[in-house]
Amino acid sequence: MSKKYLDIDVLTAAQERITWTFDTFTKIYISFSGGKDSTVMLHLVMDEAIKRNRKIGVLFVDLEAQYKITIEHIQEMFDLYCDHIEPYWICLPIALRNAVSQYEPKWTCWGDGVDWVRQPPKMGITDRTYFPFYHYDMEFEEFVPAFGKWYGGDQLTACFVGIRADESLNRYRTIVRDKSRYEDKGFTTWCGGGLYNVYPIYDWRTEDIWTYNSKFNKPYNRLYDLMHQAGLSIHQMRICQPYGDDQRKGLWLYQIIEPETWGKIVARVNGANQGSLYAKDSGNILGNLKITKPEGHTWESFSKLLLASMPDKSREHFENKIAVFLKWWMDRGYPNGIPDYADPKDEAARNVPSWRRICKTLLRNDYWCKGLSFTQTKSESYDKYLQVMKRRRAKWGL
Repeated sequence: MSKKYLDIDVLTAAQERITWTFDTFTKIYISFSGGKDSTVMLHLVMDEAIKRNRKIGVLFVDLEAQYKITIEHIQEMFDLYCDHIEPYWICLPIALRNAVSQYEPKWTCWGDGVDWVRQPPKMGITDRTYFPFYHYDMEFEEFVPAFGKWYGGDQLTACFVGIRADESLNRYRTIVRDKSRYEDKGFTTWCGGGLYNVYPIYDWRTEDIWTYNSKFNKPYNRLYDLMHQAGLSIHQMRICQPYGDDQRKGLWLYQIIEPETWGKIVARVNGANQGSLYAKDSGNILGNLKITKPEGHTWESFSKLLLASMPDKSREHFENKIAVFLKWWMDRGYPNGIPDYADPKDEAARNVPSWRRICKTLLRNDYWCKGLSFTQTKSESYDKYLQVMKRRRAKWGL
């Protein structure tokens, strides 16, 4: 999708998109996180809902180990718009990525048999039979679209999502990827059935978000004030599940901003303390930037050393992904094996294979091997996937 500049400001453009959505879709809900973008979007959407005297759904998936200030802000927003929302504050056991531990590559918020970081709010949905599609330890990435299909039923449904294209390459791709759009609107993507995501503020910049907050003086998450005091720029401030592959670099902030919450997180999530110690480090611990190998090792031998040092389950998981990666490239011009390293630019663009790419994936503890162009395997398919891979690797000799 090429850029097309509009002869209006971003606020007016967002309001027009929201108005069009209300005119077009039968059912509407908001996916809300409590972050700055999500909050501004909620204010804009609620302006339209109040104008039309219409109730809409608001989905907030509570991940348990979150900032107390964020939870207070969520409650503030739900109270502010209580007359015009159908609240869905989810406090169910949901499996989440833990990128700071190979011994516990996933953790389950609100899980059984553990001491929770905090108790669910009174309005939180804790009944595991509430949603017919839900099952214990359901992946976050499965729950969210399943909720949308449940909420919309067989009706044309819009889910407002407060992401912006300039936040990250992944979010840019989410918005512009070549998927079916509704009436060819570039700010919509099809999610299956009659469900569409709508991104009303996709073209806003970070500065636009804070200009809106300053101009209209509406509630926002005060956690950002503390982040500012901790020395973060407005472009570094992110509020999200802190143990994911991209989010772990902000883990150290918990110690500074909410030490009481931090103490509970260390006891709750395996690897949290280690992750915070090295999250600001640009070296090898998390493999985020430049990586080096020990003297006397090739990238291949170093990769195999890293694999040998892992717990059994993690090692099997990574070996399966690497086997598929090697086989794919063997069939596409590398019958004698992939090179130890290649041009860094080609590696970064994922145009060529190399053992250095594999090594960086292992050092980053990139569990789903996105650095090797994989996507996440659905939880209900994972056991079957392991059985299939066992047979395939025996056949391939990898």
